[in-house]
Amino acid sequence: MEEQVKKKVILSGIQPTGVFTLGNYIGAVQNWGKMQEEFECAYFIADLHSLTVRQDPSVLKKRALDAFALLLACGIDPEKSLVFIQSHVNTHAELGWLLSCYTQFGELSRMTQFKDKSAAHADNINAGLFTYPVLMAADILLYQADMVPVGADQKQHLEFTRDIATRFNNIYGNVFKIPEPYISKSGARIMSLQDPLKKMSKSDANLNGFVSILDEPNVIMNKFKRAVTDSETEVVFREGKDGINNLMTIYSCMTGLTMEQIEKDFEGKGYGDFKIAVGESVVEKLRPIRENFDRLSKDKKYLEECYTKGAELAQRVSSRTLNKAKKKVGLLVK
Repeated sequence: MEEQVKKKVILSGIQPTGVFTLGNYIGAVQNWGKMQEEFECAYFIADLHSLTVRQDPSVLKKRALDAFALLLACGIDPEKSLVFIQSHVNTHAELGWLLSCYTQFGELSRMTQFKDKSAAHADNINAGLFTYPVLMAADILLYQADMVPVGADQKQHLEFTRDIATRFNNIYGNVFKIPEPYISKSGARIMSLQDPLKKMSKSDANLNGFVSILDEPNVIMNKFKRAVTDSETEVVFREGKDGINNLMTIYSCMTGLTMEQIEKDFEGKGYGDFKIAVGESVVEKLRPIRENFDRLSKDKKYLEECYTKGAELAQRVSSRTLNKAKKKVGLLVK
């Protein structure tokens, strides 16, 4: 009998800070459903991490539940993937403390995000903001993750996680798996609709610059109709046509058409027709997510069942790693 190959473990945490943009969807989210077939996937709502910035308690609670519902709406199947809320699983904070005792002050002080966030929140430079990379390392190492999807702003944190795990393993033997970065196959970088030299972001002051995956169809259409292009009229992909290049990239990701096919389809047509076509393709692609989210967010009982079950499984899985680490350092494990 052929031996079954063990699937690699991939883990990703999402902060409850609002809805994904179209850029997030194309760059990562649209692959999540497919990844469940190829990998053992673990997804969690990183609500403990969000506490480094002062939160309105009722808003945070709602956002955490919405973020959980959004994961499911985007195709994460709780029967196939481990899906949970971070604060429901106490092993994260416990391993975070243990690992902080194996982290050097200098390592944390070199973290660029700490410098950036300290500047942005000068009135609340708390210890959690300084040490949260250790909690992030615990998040990853608890589940013996083989891979972690990372953007450019998270590469430093993954290197930091690898350094801590290597240091711990060198002292105590093989306790933690050393995670590798997971680079999405799509690789498309979606830019702002209003400033195509800048990455699409939900923190954009211009609301027309980004599309939220829960935007209503009329809102999406209006944003694409207002998208910045150039003074020409030709739908072609070439240097210097940043706005059109961005719209063509989005259209290609939504339809599966190549740049050559798009150029051929819109030969002799103006930008107005093209913008409408791009907008309509986005509306149709995002429609099931919006409808699923509307349905799921009303079903609080089902969401509670899912996150409770997810937390129980996450607790069991992560406790194995935590107890191993505790025994290695000499703690009595009950």
